[in-house]
Amino acid sequence: MDNFARLLLRLILVPLGYLAAVMAGSAVILIGEWRIGSLFDAAQPDAAAVGFVVAIVASATVLVVLLALMWLVAAVGILFSEAFAVRSWMFHAANGVVSAWIGSQLFTPADGTPAVAADPFYVVAAGLAAGLAYWLVAGSTAGFFKPILRTPAERAGRLPPPPAPPRTDIPPPASLPP
Repeated sequence: MDNFARLLLRLILVPLGYLAAVMAGSAVILIGEWRIGSLFDAAQPDAAAVGFVVAIVASATVLVVLLALMWLVAAVGILFSEAFAVRSWMFHAANGVVSAWIGSQLFTPADGTPAVAADPFYVVAAGLAAGLAYWLVAGSTAGFFKPILRTPAERAGRLPPPPAPPRTDIPPPASLPP
C-alpha cells in the first residue's frame, strides 16, 4: 500500500512541479526580458488599463507556449531524476538551465517572428528559476523508491548489530589429565 501511495504522489507532484517550473520561467521572461511592468507606467488611466489587458494576454501566451514546447526537453532530466532518485537542487537547477537553453535553440521560429526569449541571459535565468521551482515542488522528493546510495548515517542504521563481547562468567573447561 505504501508503494501505491508513493506512486500516486509522484503522479501528482511531477506535473505540479513542471507547472511551477514553467510559471517561474515565464515570470522571469515576462518581468526581466519583456519588462512587462513598464506597461503600467502610463500617465493616463486608460493606457494603464490597456497595459493590464496586454500583460494578461502576454502572460497567458508565454505560459501556454512554454508548457507546450518545453515538456519534452525537460522530461529527459525529470525522468532521470525520478528513475535514480536524484534529489539534489544543483541537478534540478542545471536541468532547468540546460532544458531552457536547448529549448530556446530548438524552438526558435524560422519565419522571422521573434522568439519568446532571445537574450541568452534571460534564457539561463528562466531555466535556473524553473529548475529551482521544480526542485521545491517535486524534485526534493524525487524517485519512486528510496535512493540506493545513502548517506553514511543512513547506512549505519541498516548495519547489523556488533557482535556480543565474550562471556566471562563461564568457568574455563577443566584440563584433561595426560
